[in-house]
Amino acid sequence: MTSRLNPYIAFSGNAREAIEFYQSIFGGDLTLHTFGQFGAPDPSIADQVMHAQLETPQGYTLMVSDTPPGMSHTPGDNVTVSLSGTDGDELRKAWAGLSAGGTINMPLEKQMWGDEFGQLVDRFGIPWMVNIVGAG
Repeated sequence: MTSRLNPYIAFSGNAREAIEFYQSIFGGDLTLHTFGQFGAPDPSIADQVMHAQLETPQGYTLMVSDTPPGMSHTPGDNVTVSLSGTDGDELRKAWAGLSAGGTINMPLEKQMWGDEFGQLVDRFGIPWMVNIVGAG
């Protein structure tokens, strides 16, 4: 997989409905994982979407999730740019550049799903997620 850039949209409890709606429009293959599948201790969010990804025949990639309790959700400010792929060196370099002068919200490190992942807001106020697939 080469690196790719795509929108990541946060919802407040209706991410599944939204991504299924987008799939009905664009078609494609949908993968969806809930908080419960990854062992979230809060049963109230067990069926909510931790991460869903729609890959369309047109080459579009759309990612969505529900916002867990304790994190803010403000419609209009709920879009993040996601940078993902398997080239760890390339993506770590991008992370270093984007984080310069910005704010790291979650360090780029190994996560429970096996990838290396981090979140930051760059110096211009743009939120980013970086995910290195299968990082070691």
